[in-house]
Amino acid sequence: MVNCVVRNWQGEEVGQASLDLNVAKEETAAHIVHRALVRQMANARQGTASSKTRAEVRGGGRKPWRQKGTGRARAGSIRSPLWRGGGVIFGPKPRDYNLKMNRKERRLALRTAFQSRSEDLVVVEEFAEEFPRPKTQDLAAALKRWGVESEQKALLILPELPDNIYLSARNLERLKVITATNLNVYDLLHADTIITTAAGLTKIHEVYND
Repeated sequence: MVNCVVRNWQGEEVGQASLDLNVAKEETAAHIVHRALVRQMANARQGTASSKTRAEVRGGGRKPWRQKGTGRARAGSIRSPLWRGGGVIFGPKPRDYNLKMNRKERRLALRTAFQSRSEDLVVVEEFAEEFPRPKTQDLAAALKRWGVESEQKALLILPELPDNIYLSARNLERLKVITATNLNVYDLLHADTIITTAAGLTKIHEVYND
């Protein structure tokens, strides 16, 4: 179990929250998190890249010149892979990059990745009422009060995503906002700082700590 400091809207310490997730053993933690990360990135690939072989390139049905007597190298088609505009040897073709991973392993990797970022986790009080209307400047100032530098990448995890917070956050280049039910390994590892509310932390325990 890890204790985290809870901050209010002004950035002052007002209490503590505990992070207690069932994680992988120390000797296997890095391996399972790596597998989950590779799976997520591979499954995000479209796999639609396609190049044409010499059989698929248009034209080239006629022999460019006769076999002998010209002094040039013999050639049977202008669509040979050796020619500019010809086919591609061993080029990409549409394929499925999806990797499989058991659901229990995926959830274990997610819990392990989240717990491993406990030192970079900032827990804040509920602040939805601070946004009666969208205000990007106010959210940027709050992030600074919570210890997030302007050049850092931040991940904001909320139990629900109110429209005013979403509209306030979408123009901040280095901030990504997700709900607690949409956690993923890549975002957890990619962010420099992770921010969540006390309710968000409770939601994470409810959804993932099985």
